[in-house]
Amino acid sequence: MLHRFLSQHSDTLLLLASISLFACVLSLILLPLSIIRLPADFFIREPSPRKALSPIRIILHFAKNLVGGLLLFMGIIMVFIPGQGILTMLFGISLMDFPGKRRLEIKIVKAPRVTRSLNWLRHKADKPAFILPQ
Repeated sequence: MLHRFLSQHSDTLLLLASISLFACVLSLILLPLSIIRLPADFFIREPSPRKALSPIRIILHFAKNLVGGLLLFMGIIMVFIPGQGILTMLFGISLMDFPGKRRLEIKIVKAPRVTRSLNWLRHKADKPAFILPQ
């Protein structure tokens, strides 16, 4: 029965495996680069004021939220499969705009394992550790 299922859905399973592998490789490359590029005081800075939304800004804002949602979804999946699930979710959340986003980011970053992971990456790149709010 399992053999029949696998043979009937081999194309779909291959596509899902390819997407999973691509997402994993992409997160292994882009996430560390993004974390390294952030300033050390990123989590204690006040967010920049919002600018007026032109039609192009609205499209870019929508695209940024869409990519953030996709990364959040992939991060949730990566919690159960190999990959950087928590960091991918944090990156996705940082791209999205929603009420309470900053509090959620800080709560995630203040988790000891996440803080250690982020600062380990920064240490490897000779960057100072993140300064977190008290």
